[in-house]
Amino acid sequence: MKTITSRDNPLVKRLHALAHSARDRRQFGETVLDGAHLVEAAVQAHWPLKAIVCAESGLTHPEHQRLLDAIGADVSRYLLPDVLFKHVSPVDTPSGVLAIIDLPPSAAPEPLTDSVVVLDAVQDPGNLGTILRTAAAAGIRRVLLGAGCAQAWSPRVLRAGMGAHFVLQIEDGIDACARLQGYPGRCLATALGEGACALYALDLRGPVAWLFGAEGQGLSPTLLARADQRVIIPMASGVESLNVGAAVAVCLFEQGRQTHTR
Repeated sequence: MKTITSRDNPLVKRLHALAHSARDRRQFGETVLDGAHLVEAAVQAHWPLKAIVCAESGLTHPEHQRLLDAIGADVSRYLLPDVLFKHVSPVDTPSGVLAIIDLPPSAAPEPLTDSVVVLDAVQDPGNLGTILRTAAAAGIRRVLLGAGCAQAWSPRVLRAGMGAHFVLQIEDGIDACARLQGYPGRCLATALGEGACALYALDLRGPVAWLFGAEGQGLSPTLLARADQRVIIPMASGVESLNVGAAVAVCLFEQGRQTHTR
C-alpha cells in the first residue's frame, strides 16, 4: 500500500475533483465510492475497482481489513493521513475508505417493456439515492432520469443508493417523453388534478411507467401530459404531501403486492 502525504499529489487532486465536481467526474469518466458497504457491494457485483484509498485510522477497522483482503491484487492501494483523507472525502464525516471506479459506458437504449421509474427534476442527492434503492428493492430494474435530476453517479447519490446502482440500469439525462414513445404499458403520474384516481383503486398488474417529479414543482407539463392516468396516494386529513422517496416506495410496493397476490 503506497502512502501519500501531500495535497499536491496528482491522485489526491484527482480524488478531490471526483468527490466534489460533476464536471470533473464527466471529464475523467470516473467517480468515487465512499464507505466499506458501498465498495463491498461493487465487489460483489463484479464491478471493477481502479483504486482503493484508506485513511490511516481506517486500517484499524476489521471491516476495512476484510475488504482489502477480498479485493484483487491488481487493484492499486493507497494510504492517506486522516487529515488528507478528510480533504478528499465527499462527505463531512469520512468513512475511512474510498474506491475509484469508471462511470458506466453509454450504450444504445434498449426498448422499454417492463415497469420503469421515470424521474423529473429530482435534485436532492439523498432523495435520488433513496429512490434508486427503493426501485431495486421492489424489483424494478430500469430508472430513467430526465432533465434537472441530480447526477446519478455522484458520491452522495451512490452513498444513499447503498449499492442499488450495481443492479439497476440507469439512464441519465434522457428526454423522457421521447424515451417513452411506443411504451407498451401505462404511464402513471403521481399528481393532483382532474381524473386523478386513488392508488389502491387501480389494477397495477402489467408494465407501468411511474412518473415522479420533485415535491416543489412536480412533473413538467410536457411529461404530465404524457401520463395515461393521474394517481393520488390517500393520506390522512391535514397532511399535504409525501416526500418523493416515500411516494415512490408506496407506489412500487403496492404494484408488487398486487402482482404477487392476485
